[in-house]
Amino acid sequence: MDQARDPAFTELSDAVLAIAAERSLEPILQRMVATARELARARYAALGIPDGAGGFVRFITAGLTDEEVARIGPLPRTHGLLGAMLESSEPVRTPDIKAHPRYRWWPAAHPDMGSFLGVPVVSKERVIAAFYLTDREGQAAFSAADQDAIELLAAHAAVAIENARSYDLARELSVIEERNRLARELHDSVTQRLFSLQLAAETAVTVLDRDVEAARTQLGRVQEMAREAMAELRAVIFELRPATVQDEGLLVALRKHVDVLRRVEQRQISFTADGGLPPVGTAVEGEAFRIAQEALNNALRHSGAARIWVRLAGRDGRLALEVGDDGIGFDPTSAGLRSRRLGLTSMEERADGLGGALRVDSKAGAGTRVTLEVPAR
Repeated sequence: MDQARDPAFTELSDAVLAIAAERSLEPILQRMVATARELARARYAALGIPDGAGGFVRFITAGLTDEEVARIGPLPRTHGLLGAMLESSEPVRTPDIKAHPRYRWWPAAHPDMGSFLGVPVVSKERVIAAFYLTDREGQAAFSAADQDAIELLAAHAAVAIENARSYDLARELSVIEERNRLARELHDSVTQRLFSLQLAAETAVTVLDRDVEAARTQLGRVQEMAREAMAELRAVIFELRPATVQDEGLLVALRKHVDVLRRVEQRQISFTADGGLPPVGTAVEGEAFRIAQEALNNALRHSGAARIWVRLAGRDGRLALEVGDDGIGFDPTSAGLRSRRLGLTSMEERADGLGGALRVDSKAGAGTRVTLEVPAR
């Protein structure tokens, strides 16, 4: 094969070069899925990263429309062929996915699929992800050449994923180190100012009865030191804030927020994001993040859900955010619930302020879905 002229080799080379320049994990995964679909000429492609608890922490797809993804519902579990790719480093290639012994079922709204190619992503003798490709275009089945191309891509994917994780870990350690430094600074500077303020106040009390002017001078010092201490305290607190949407963008900040909630709450919370999110501006992303936080808080505190999911996508030139759960549901029109606990009015006001639309779909026993759509700027 003349690699210099082979289109598949060119596609793979371009993708690897682009991925090597990227440090954030989410864009890497999105580029990997798109490249896998192109290389194997598949109608559908996906890349799944397991969460170690029977589900996927990320499951990124290509070839499905937003409407199809919405109809399918929450992230799949690691069962059937999806799970088989995570249990062994051996690829699986079959002309009919439904004839494979590990095939189980798929949701009613899931598109019908025929040929299948699954390739694990292996790092340090451990399966860390898997490519799933279905419906080879123009042929009845995927070829050995298709499998070779995806295996080569999987090898690069393993390196890219591990590098991105190492970069994220290094950043987290840097943040911890910086927060410790600021904590020491808070202790050394602000505490010292508060101590000086206390001495000045005690001096004013001591001389108040015999020297009013001296007491007034000391109280003036108390006021000035209090202002200085407050200003310094505010500056340090600002620096101690965690990474924000302004620093990292909505996609990364929201994914990290979900990761933290999943660990802290010990609940099944998934996050998915499509590529090509429309530009909406930092301020809009910040408000969308707060709406997502409120919706997640509601789901965690009130829904009794076994599964909660967050989805971020581009839809007809609009930013679409969805937070859903399979919990007990409620009546969104209930004035009592709105005033007591759900913060729906606050979310709607934020959405209106963005020129967007917030929709809450829920009823008793049927779970809840909060959807925000904001036009691109």
